Parts: sequence; C-alpha cells; structure tokens
Amino acid sequence: MNFLITGGAGFIGSALVRFLISETDHEVLNLDKLTYASNLTSLASVSANPRYRFQQLDTVDAPAVNAAIESFQPDRIIHLAAESHVDRSVDSPAEFIQTNIVGSYTVLNAACHYWQQHEKADFLFHHVSSDEVFGSLGATGYFTEETPYAPNSPYSASKASSDHLVRAWGTTYGLPAVITNCANNYGPYQYPEKLIPLMLMNALAGKPMPVYGKGDNVRDWLHVEDHVRALYLVATKGEAGETYNIGGHCEKTNLEVIEILCDTLETLKASAVWPFRELITFVKDRPGHDMRYAIDASKIERELGWKPAETFESGIRKTVEWYIDNQDWCLAVSRQDNRL
Repeated sequence: MNFLITGGAGFIGSALVRFLISETDHEVLNLDKLTYASNLTSLASVSANPRYRFQQLDTVDAPAVNAAIESFQPDRIIHLAAESHVDRSVDSPAEFIQTNIVGSYTVLNAACHYWQQHEKADFLFHHVSSDEVFGSLGATGYFTEETPYAPNSPYSASKASSDHLVRAWGTTYGLPAVITNCANNYGPYQYPEKLIPLMLMNALAGKPMPVYGKGDNVRDWLHVEDHVRALYLVATKGEAGETYNIGGHCEKTNLEVIEILCDTLETLKASAVWPFRELITFVKDRPGHDMRYAIDASKIERELGWKPAETFESGIRKTVEWYIDNQDWCLAVSRQDNRL
C-alpha cells in the first residue's frame, strides 16, 4: 500500500516512517514543514530507500496538500503533523490553532476530496491524537474511548478540536477515519524540550534538572516504538469510525521518572557528574498543568491484539543509552533553540 505520513520528520512520525520502511514493503511519502522539532537526520537510515520519498510543505497550504495527495495516490493517510509542546502553547497559542486545527482541517478536507473523487474502497484516514484531550484525572480511574473531552491547555484544546473535525467528516461525509489517543511517548530522537530528553541532556551536562511543582504529576509512559506498532495495526486492521486509546501500562510521577533516569545514568557511568539526583531542582509549576493521565488500552489489546513490548525499565535503559551515544545530535539541536 501507499502510506502518506504528515509530520514524518518529527519524533513519532520519523519512528513510524523508519518502521514502515524497515519492517514492511509499503511505499511511504513523508510530508513535513520542517519546524524546529523536525529533523531529517532521524530518517538518515531510510532516506536512500526507493520506497521512501520526502516533500517539504506546510499542512495549511491546501493546494500543495491536494497536489501531494493526488500525485501519491495514498491508501492510508496517517496525520501526525502538529505542534505538541504544552509550554509553547501557553506562550504562543496562535501557532497551535493554525497547525493543529487549520492544518488538520486542510489535510482532512483534501483526503475526503481525494477519497470521493477516486471512489477508493480500501482507504483510511488515521488521525493521531493525545490523551491530553481528556483533561485531568483524579487519583483513580482511567481514560477510555468514551471519556468526555475536557482539554485544559491551548495545546490539548487544539488537539481536541482536530479530533472533533475528524469525527464530523466521518459522520457527515462518510470518510473512513479512525482516531488514536496516546500516552506520553519517549525514545530516540525526541526533541529536547520534552521531559525525558531535557532531563538527560541537563544531567549529562551537569546542569540543574528542573521539576515543575513537587514533581507529583502522573503520566502514563509509552515507548515510541511500541506506539508506532500500534499505529500500524490501527491503520491496517482498525475499523473506520472507531477510536483507540494507546497506553503503556506505566504510570509514574514526573519525579519518579527523573529519579529513574538519574539511577540509570549512574548505573551506566554516563558522566563524572555524580550523584545525579543532586541536580534535581524544583521550580514554579506551569499554568494549566494537569495532575494525572492514565489510559485504559484494553480495547486495542482486545480487538487488535496489541500490547507494549517494552517495560518502562527496558525502554528507559535503551533511551538513556541512545542519548549518551548521541549527545552531539542533542547539542546541535539545542543550539538552534534559545528556549533550551
């Protein structure tokens, strides 16, 4: 099949492209604007493959998106292109409205037009979203596919808006579409503004490791390679009109995550800066910081047979080893961003 991936040079998108090229025989077109969080070096291992091609474009550019879809004739469109960092959405919400809502509408509308014009029987639009659209949980309970939306940040509100657009296009126009809502991802090539790579980079450099509030916010953690396998299953075996939650069965407070990172770094003797835990610094909490996320992933497990292969311990060790071995990549990326 032909897979069109938007945002395929980002963290999750590049992992998906690498998986599709290395683990399947499908053709892949990667559409990416190449924003600050995109990096083509994450695709170096597949860039020369004849089944892979790349086109730089902005998803809000309707003529370009339409032309790319028409030329490639995709069987599957997996829409990942998005602004995704909550802190940036607090500071600059307009960019999130533009990319996550207007860009999603543009891709969705182009996909619908293409599907209608070509009367494609085997076609699916797969929209990749976040568990943050559901808001914040208390001490107990889990997000299910039936949990009402209650976004609390400009980022999560923009993702919730795009989810609603996909549902509307499915109901109104009959577009075959699915939505997946995932837990917090981690793994190689993640932009170093996110919690795990930022803490690793700071620790390796002997810099303070800033923790919001008391560090007691809880997240469900999912290794990116487990996530992309779930995405592929949904794109090839999922049922149009359905939503699937993808979680890692791994709830940790932010402070627990950082302490595990510190202990793993010391086990691997990653630096002379020991003990790493002394670098942990508590800072003022950010606005709209949800307390707890936790996903019930029983539906995708039951219906599609997916389960995460990585435990948090195995996934974190692989991730720490990758960042130790690729510190030059991290430094080169961070030098281009005055926020880091």
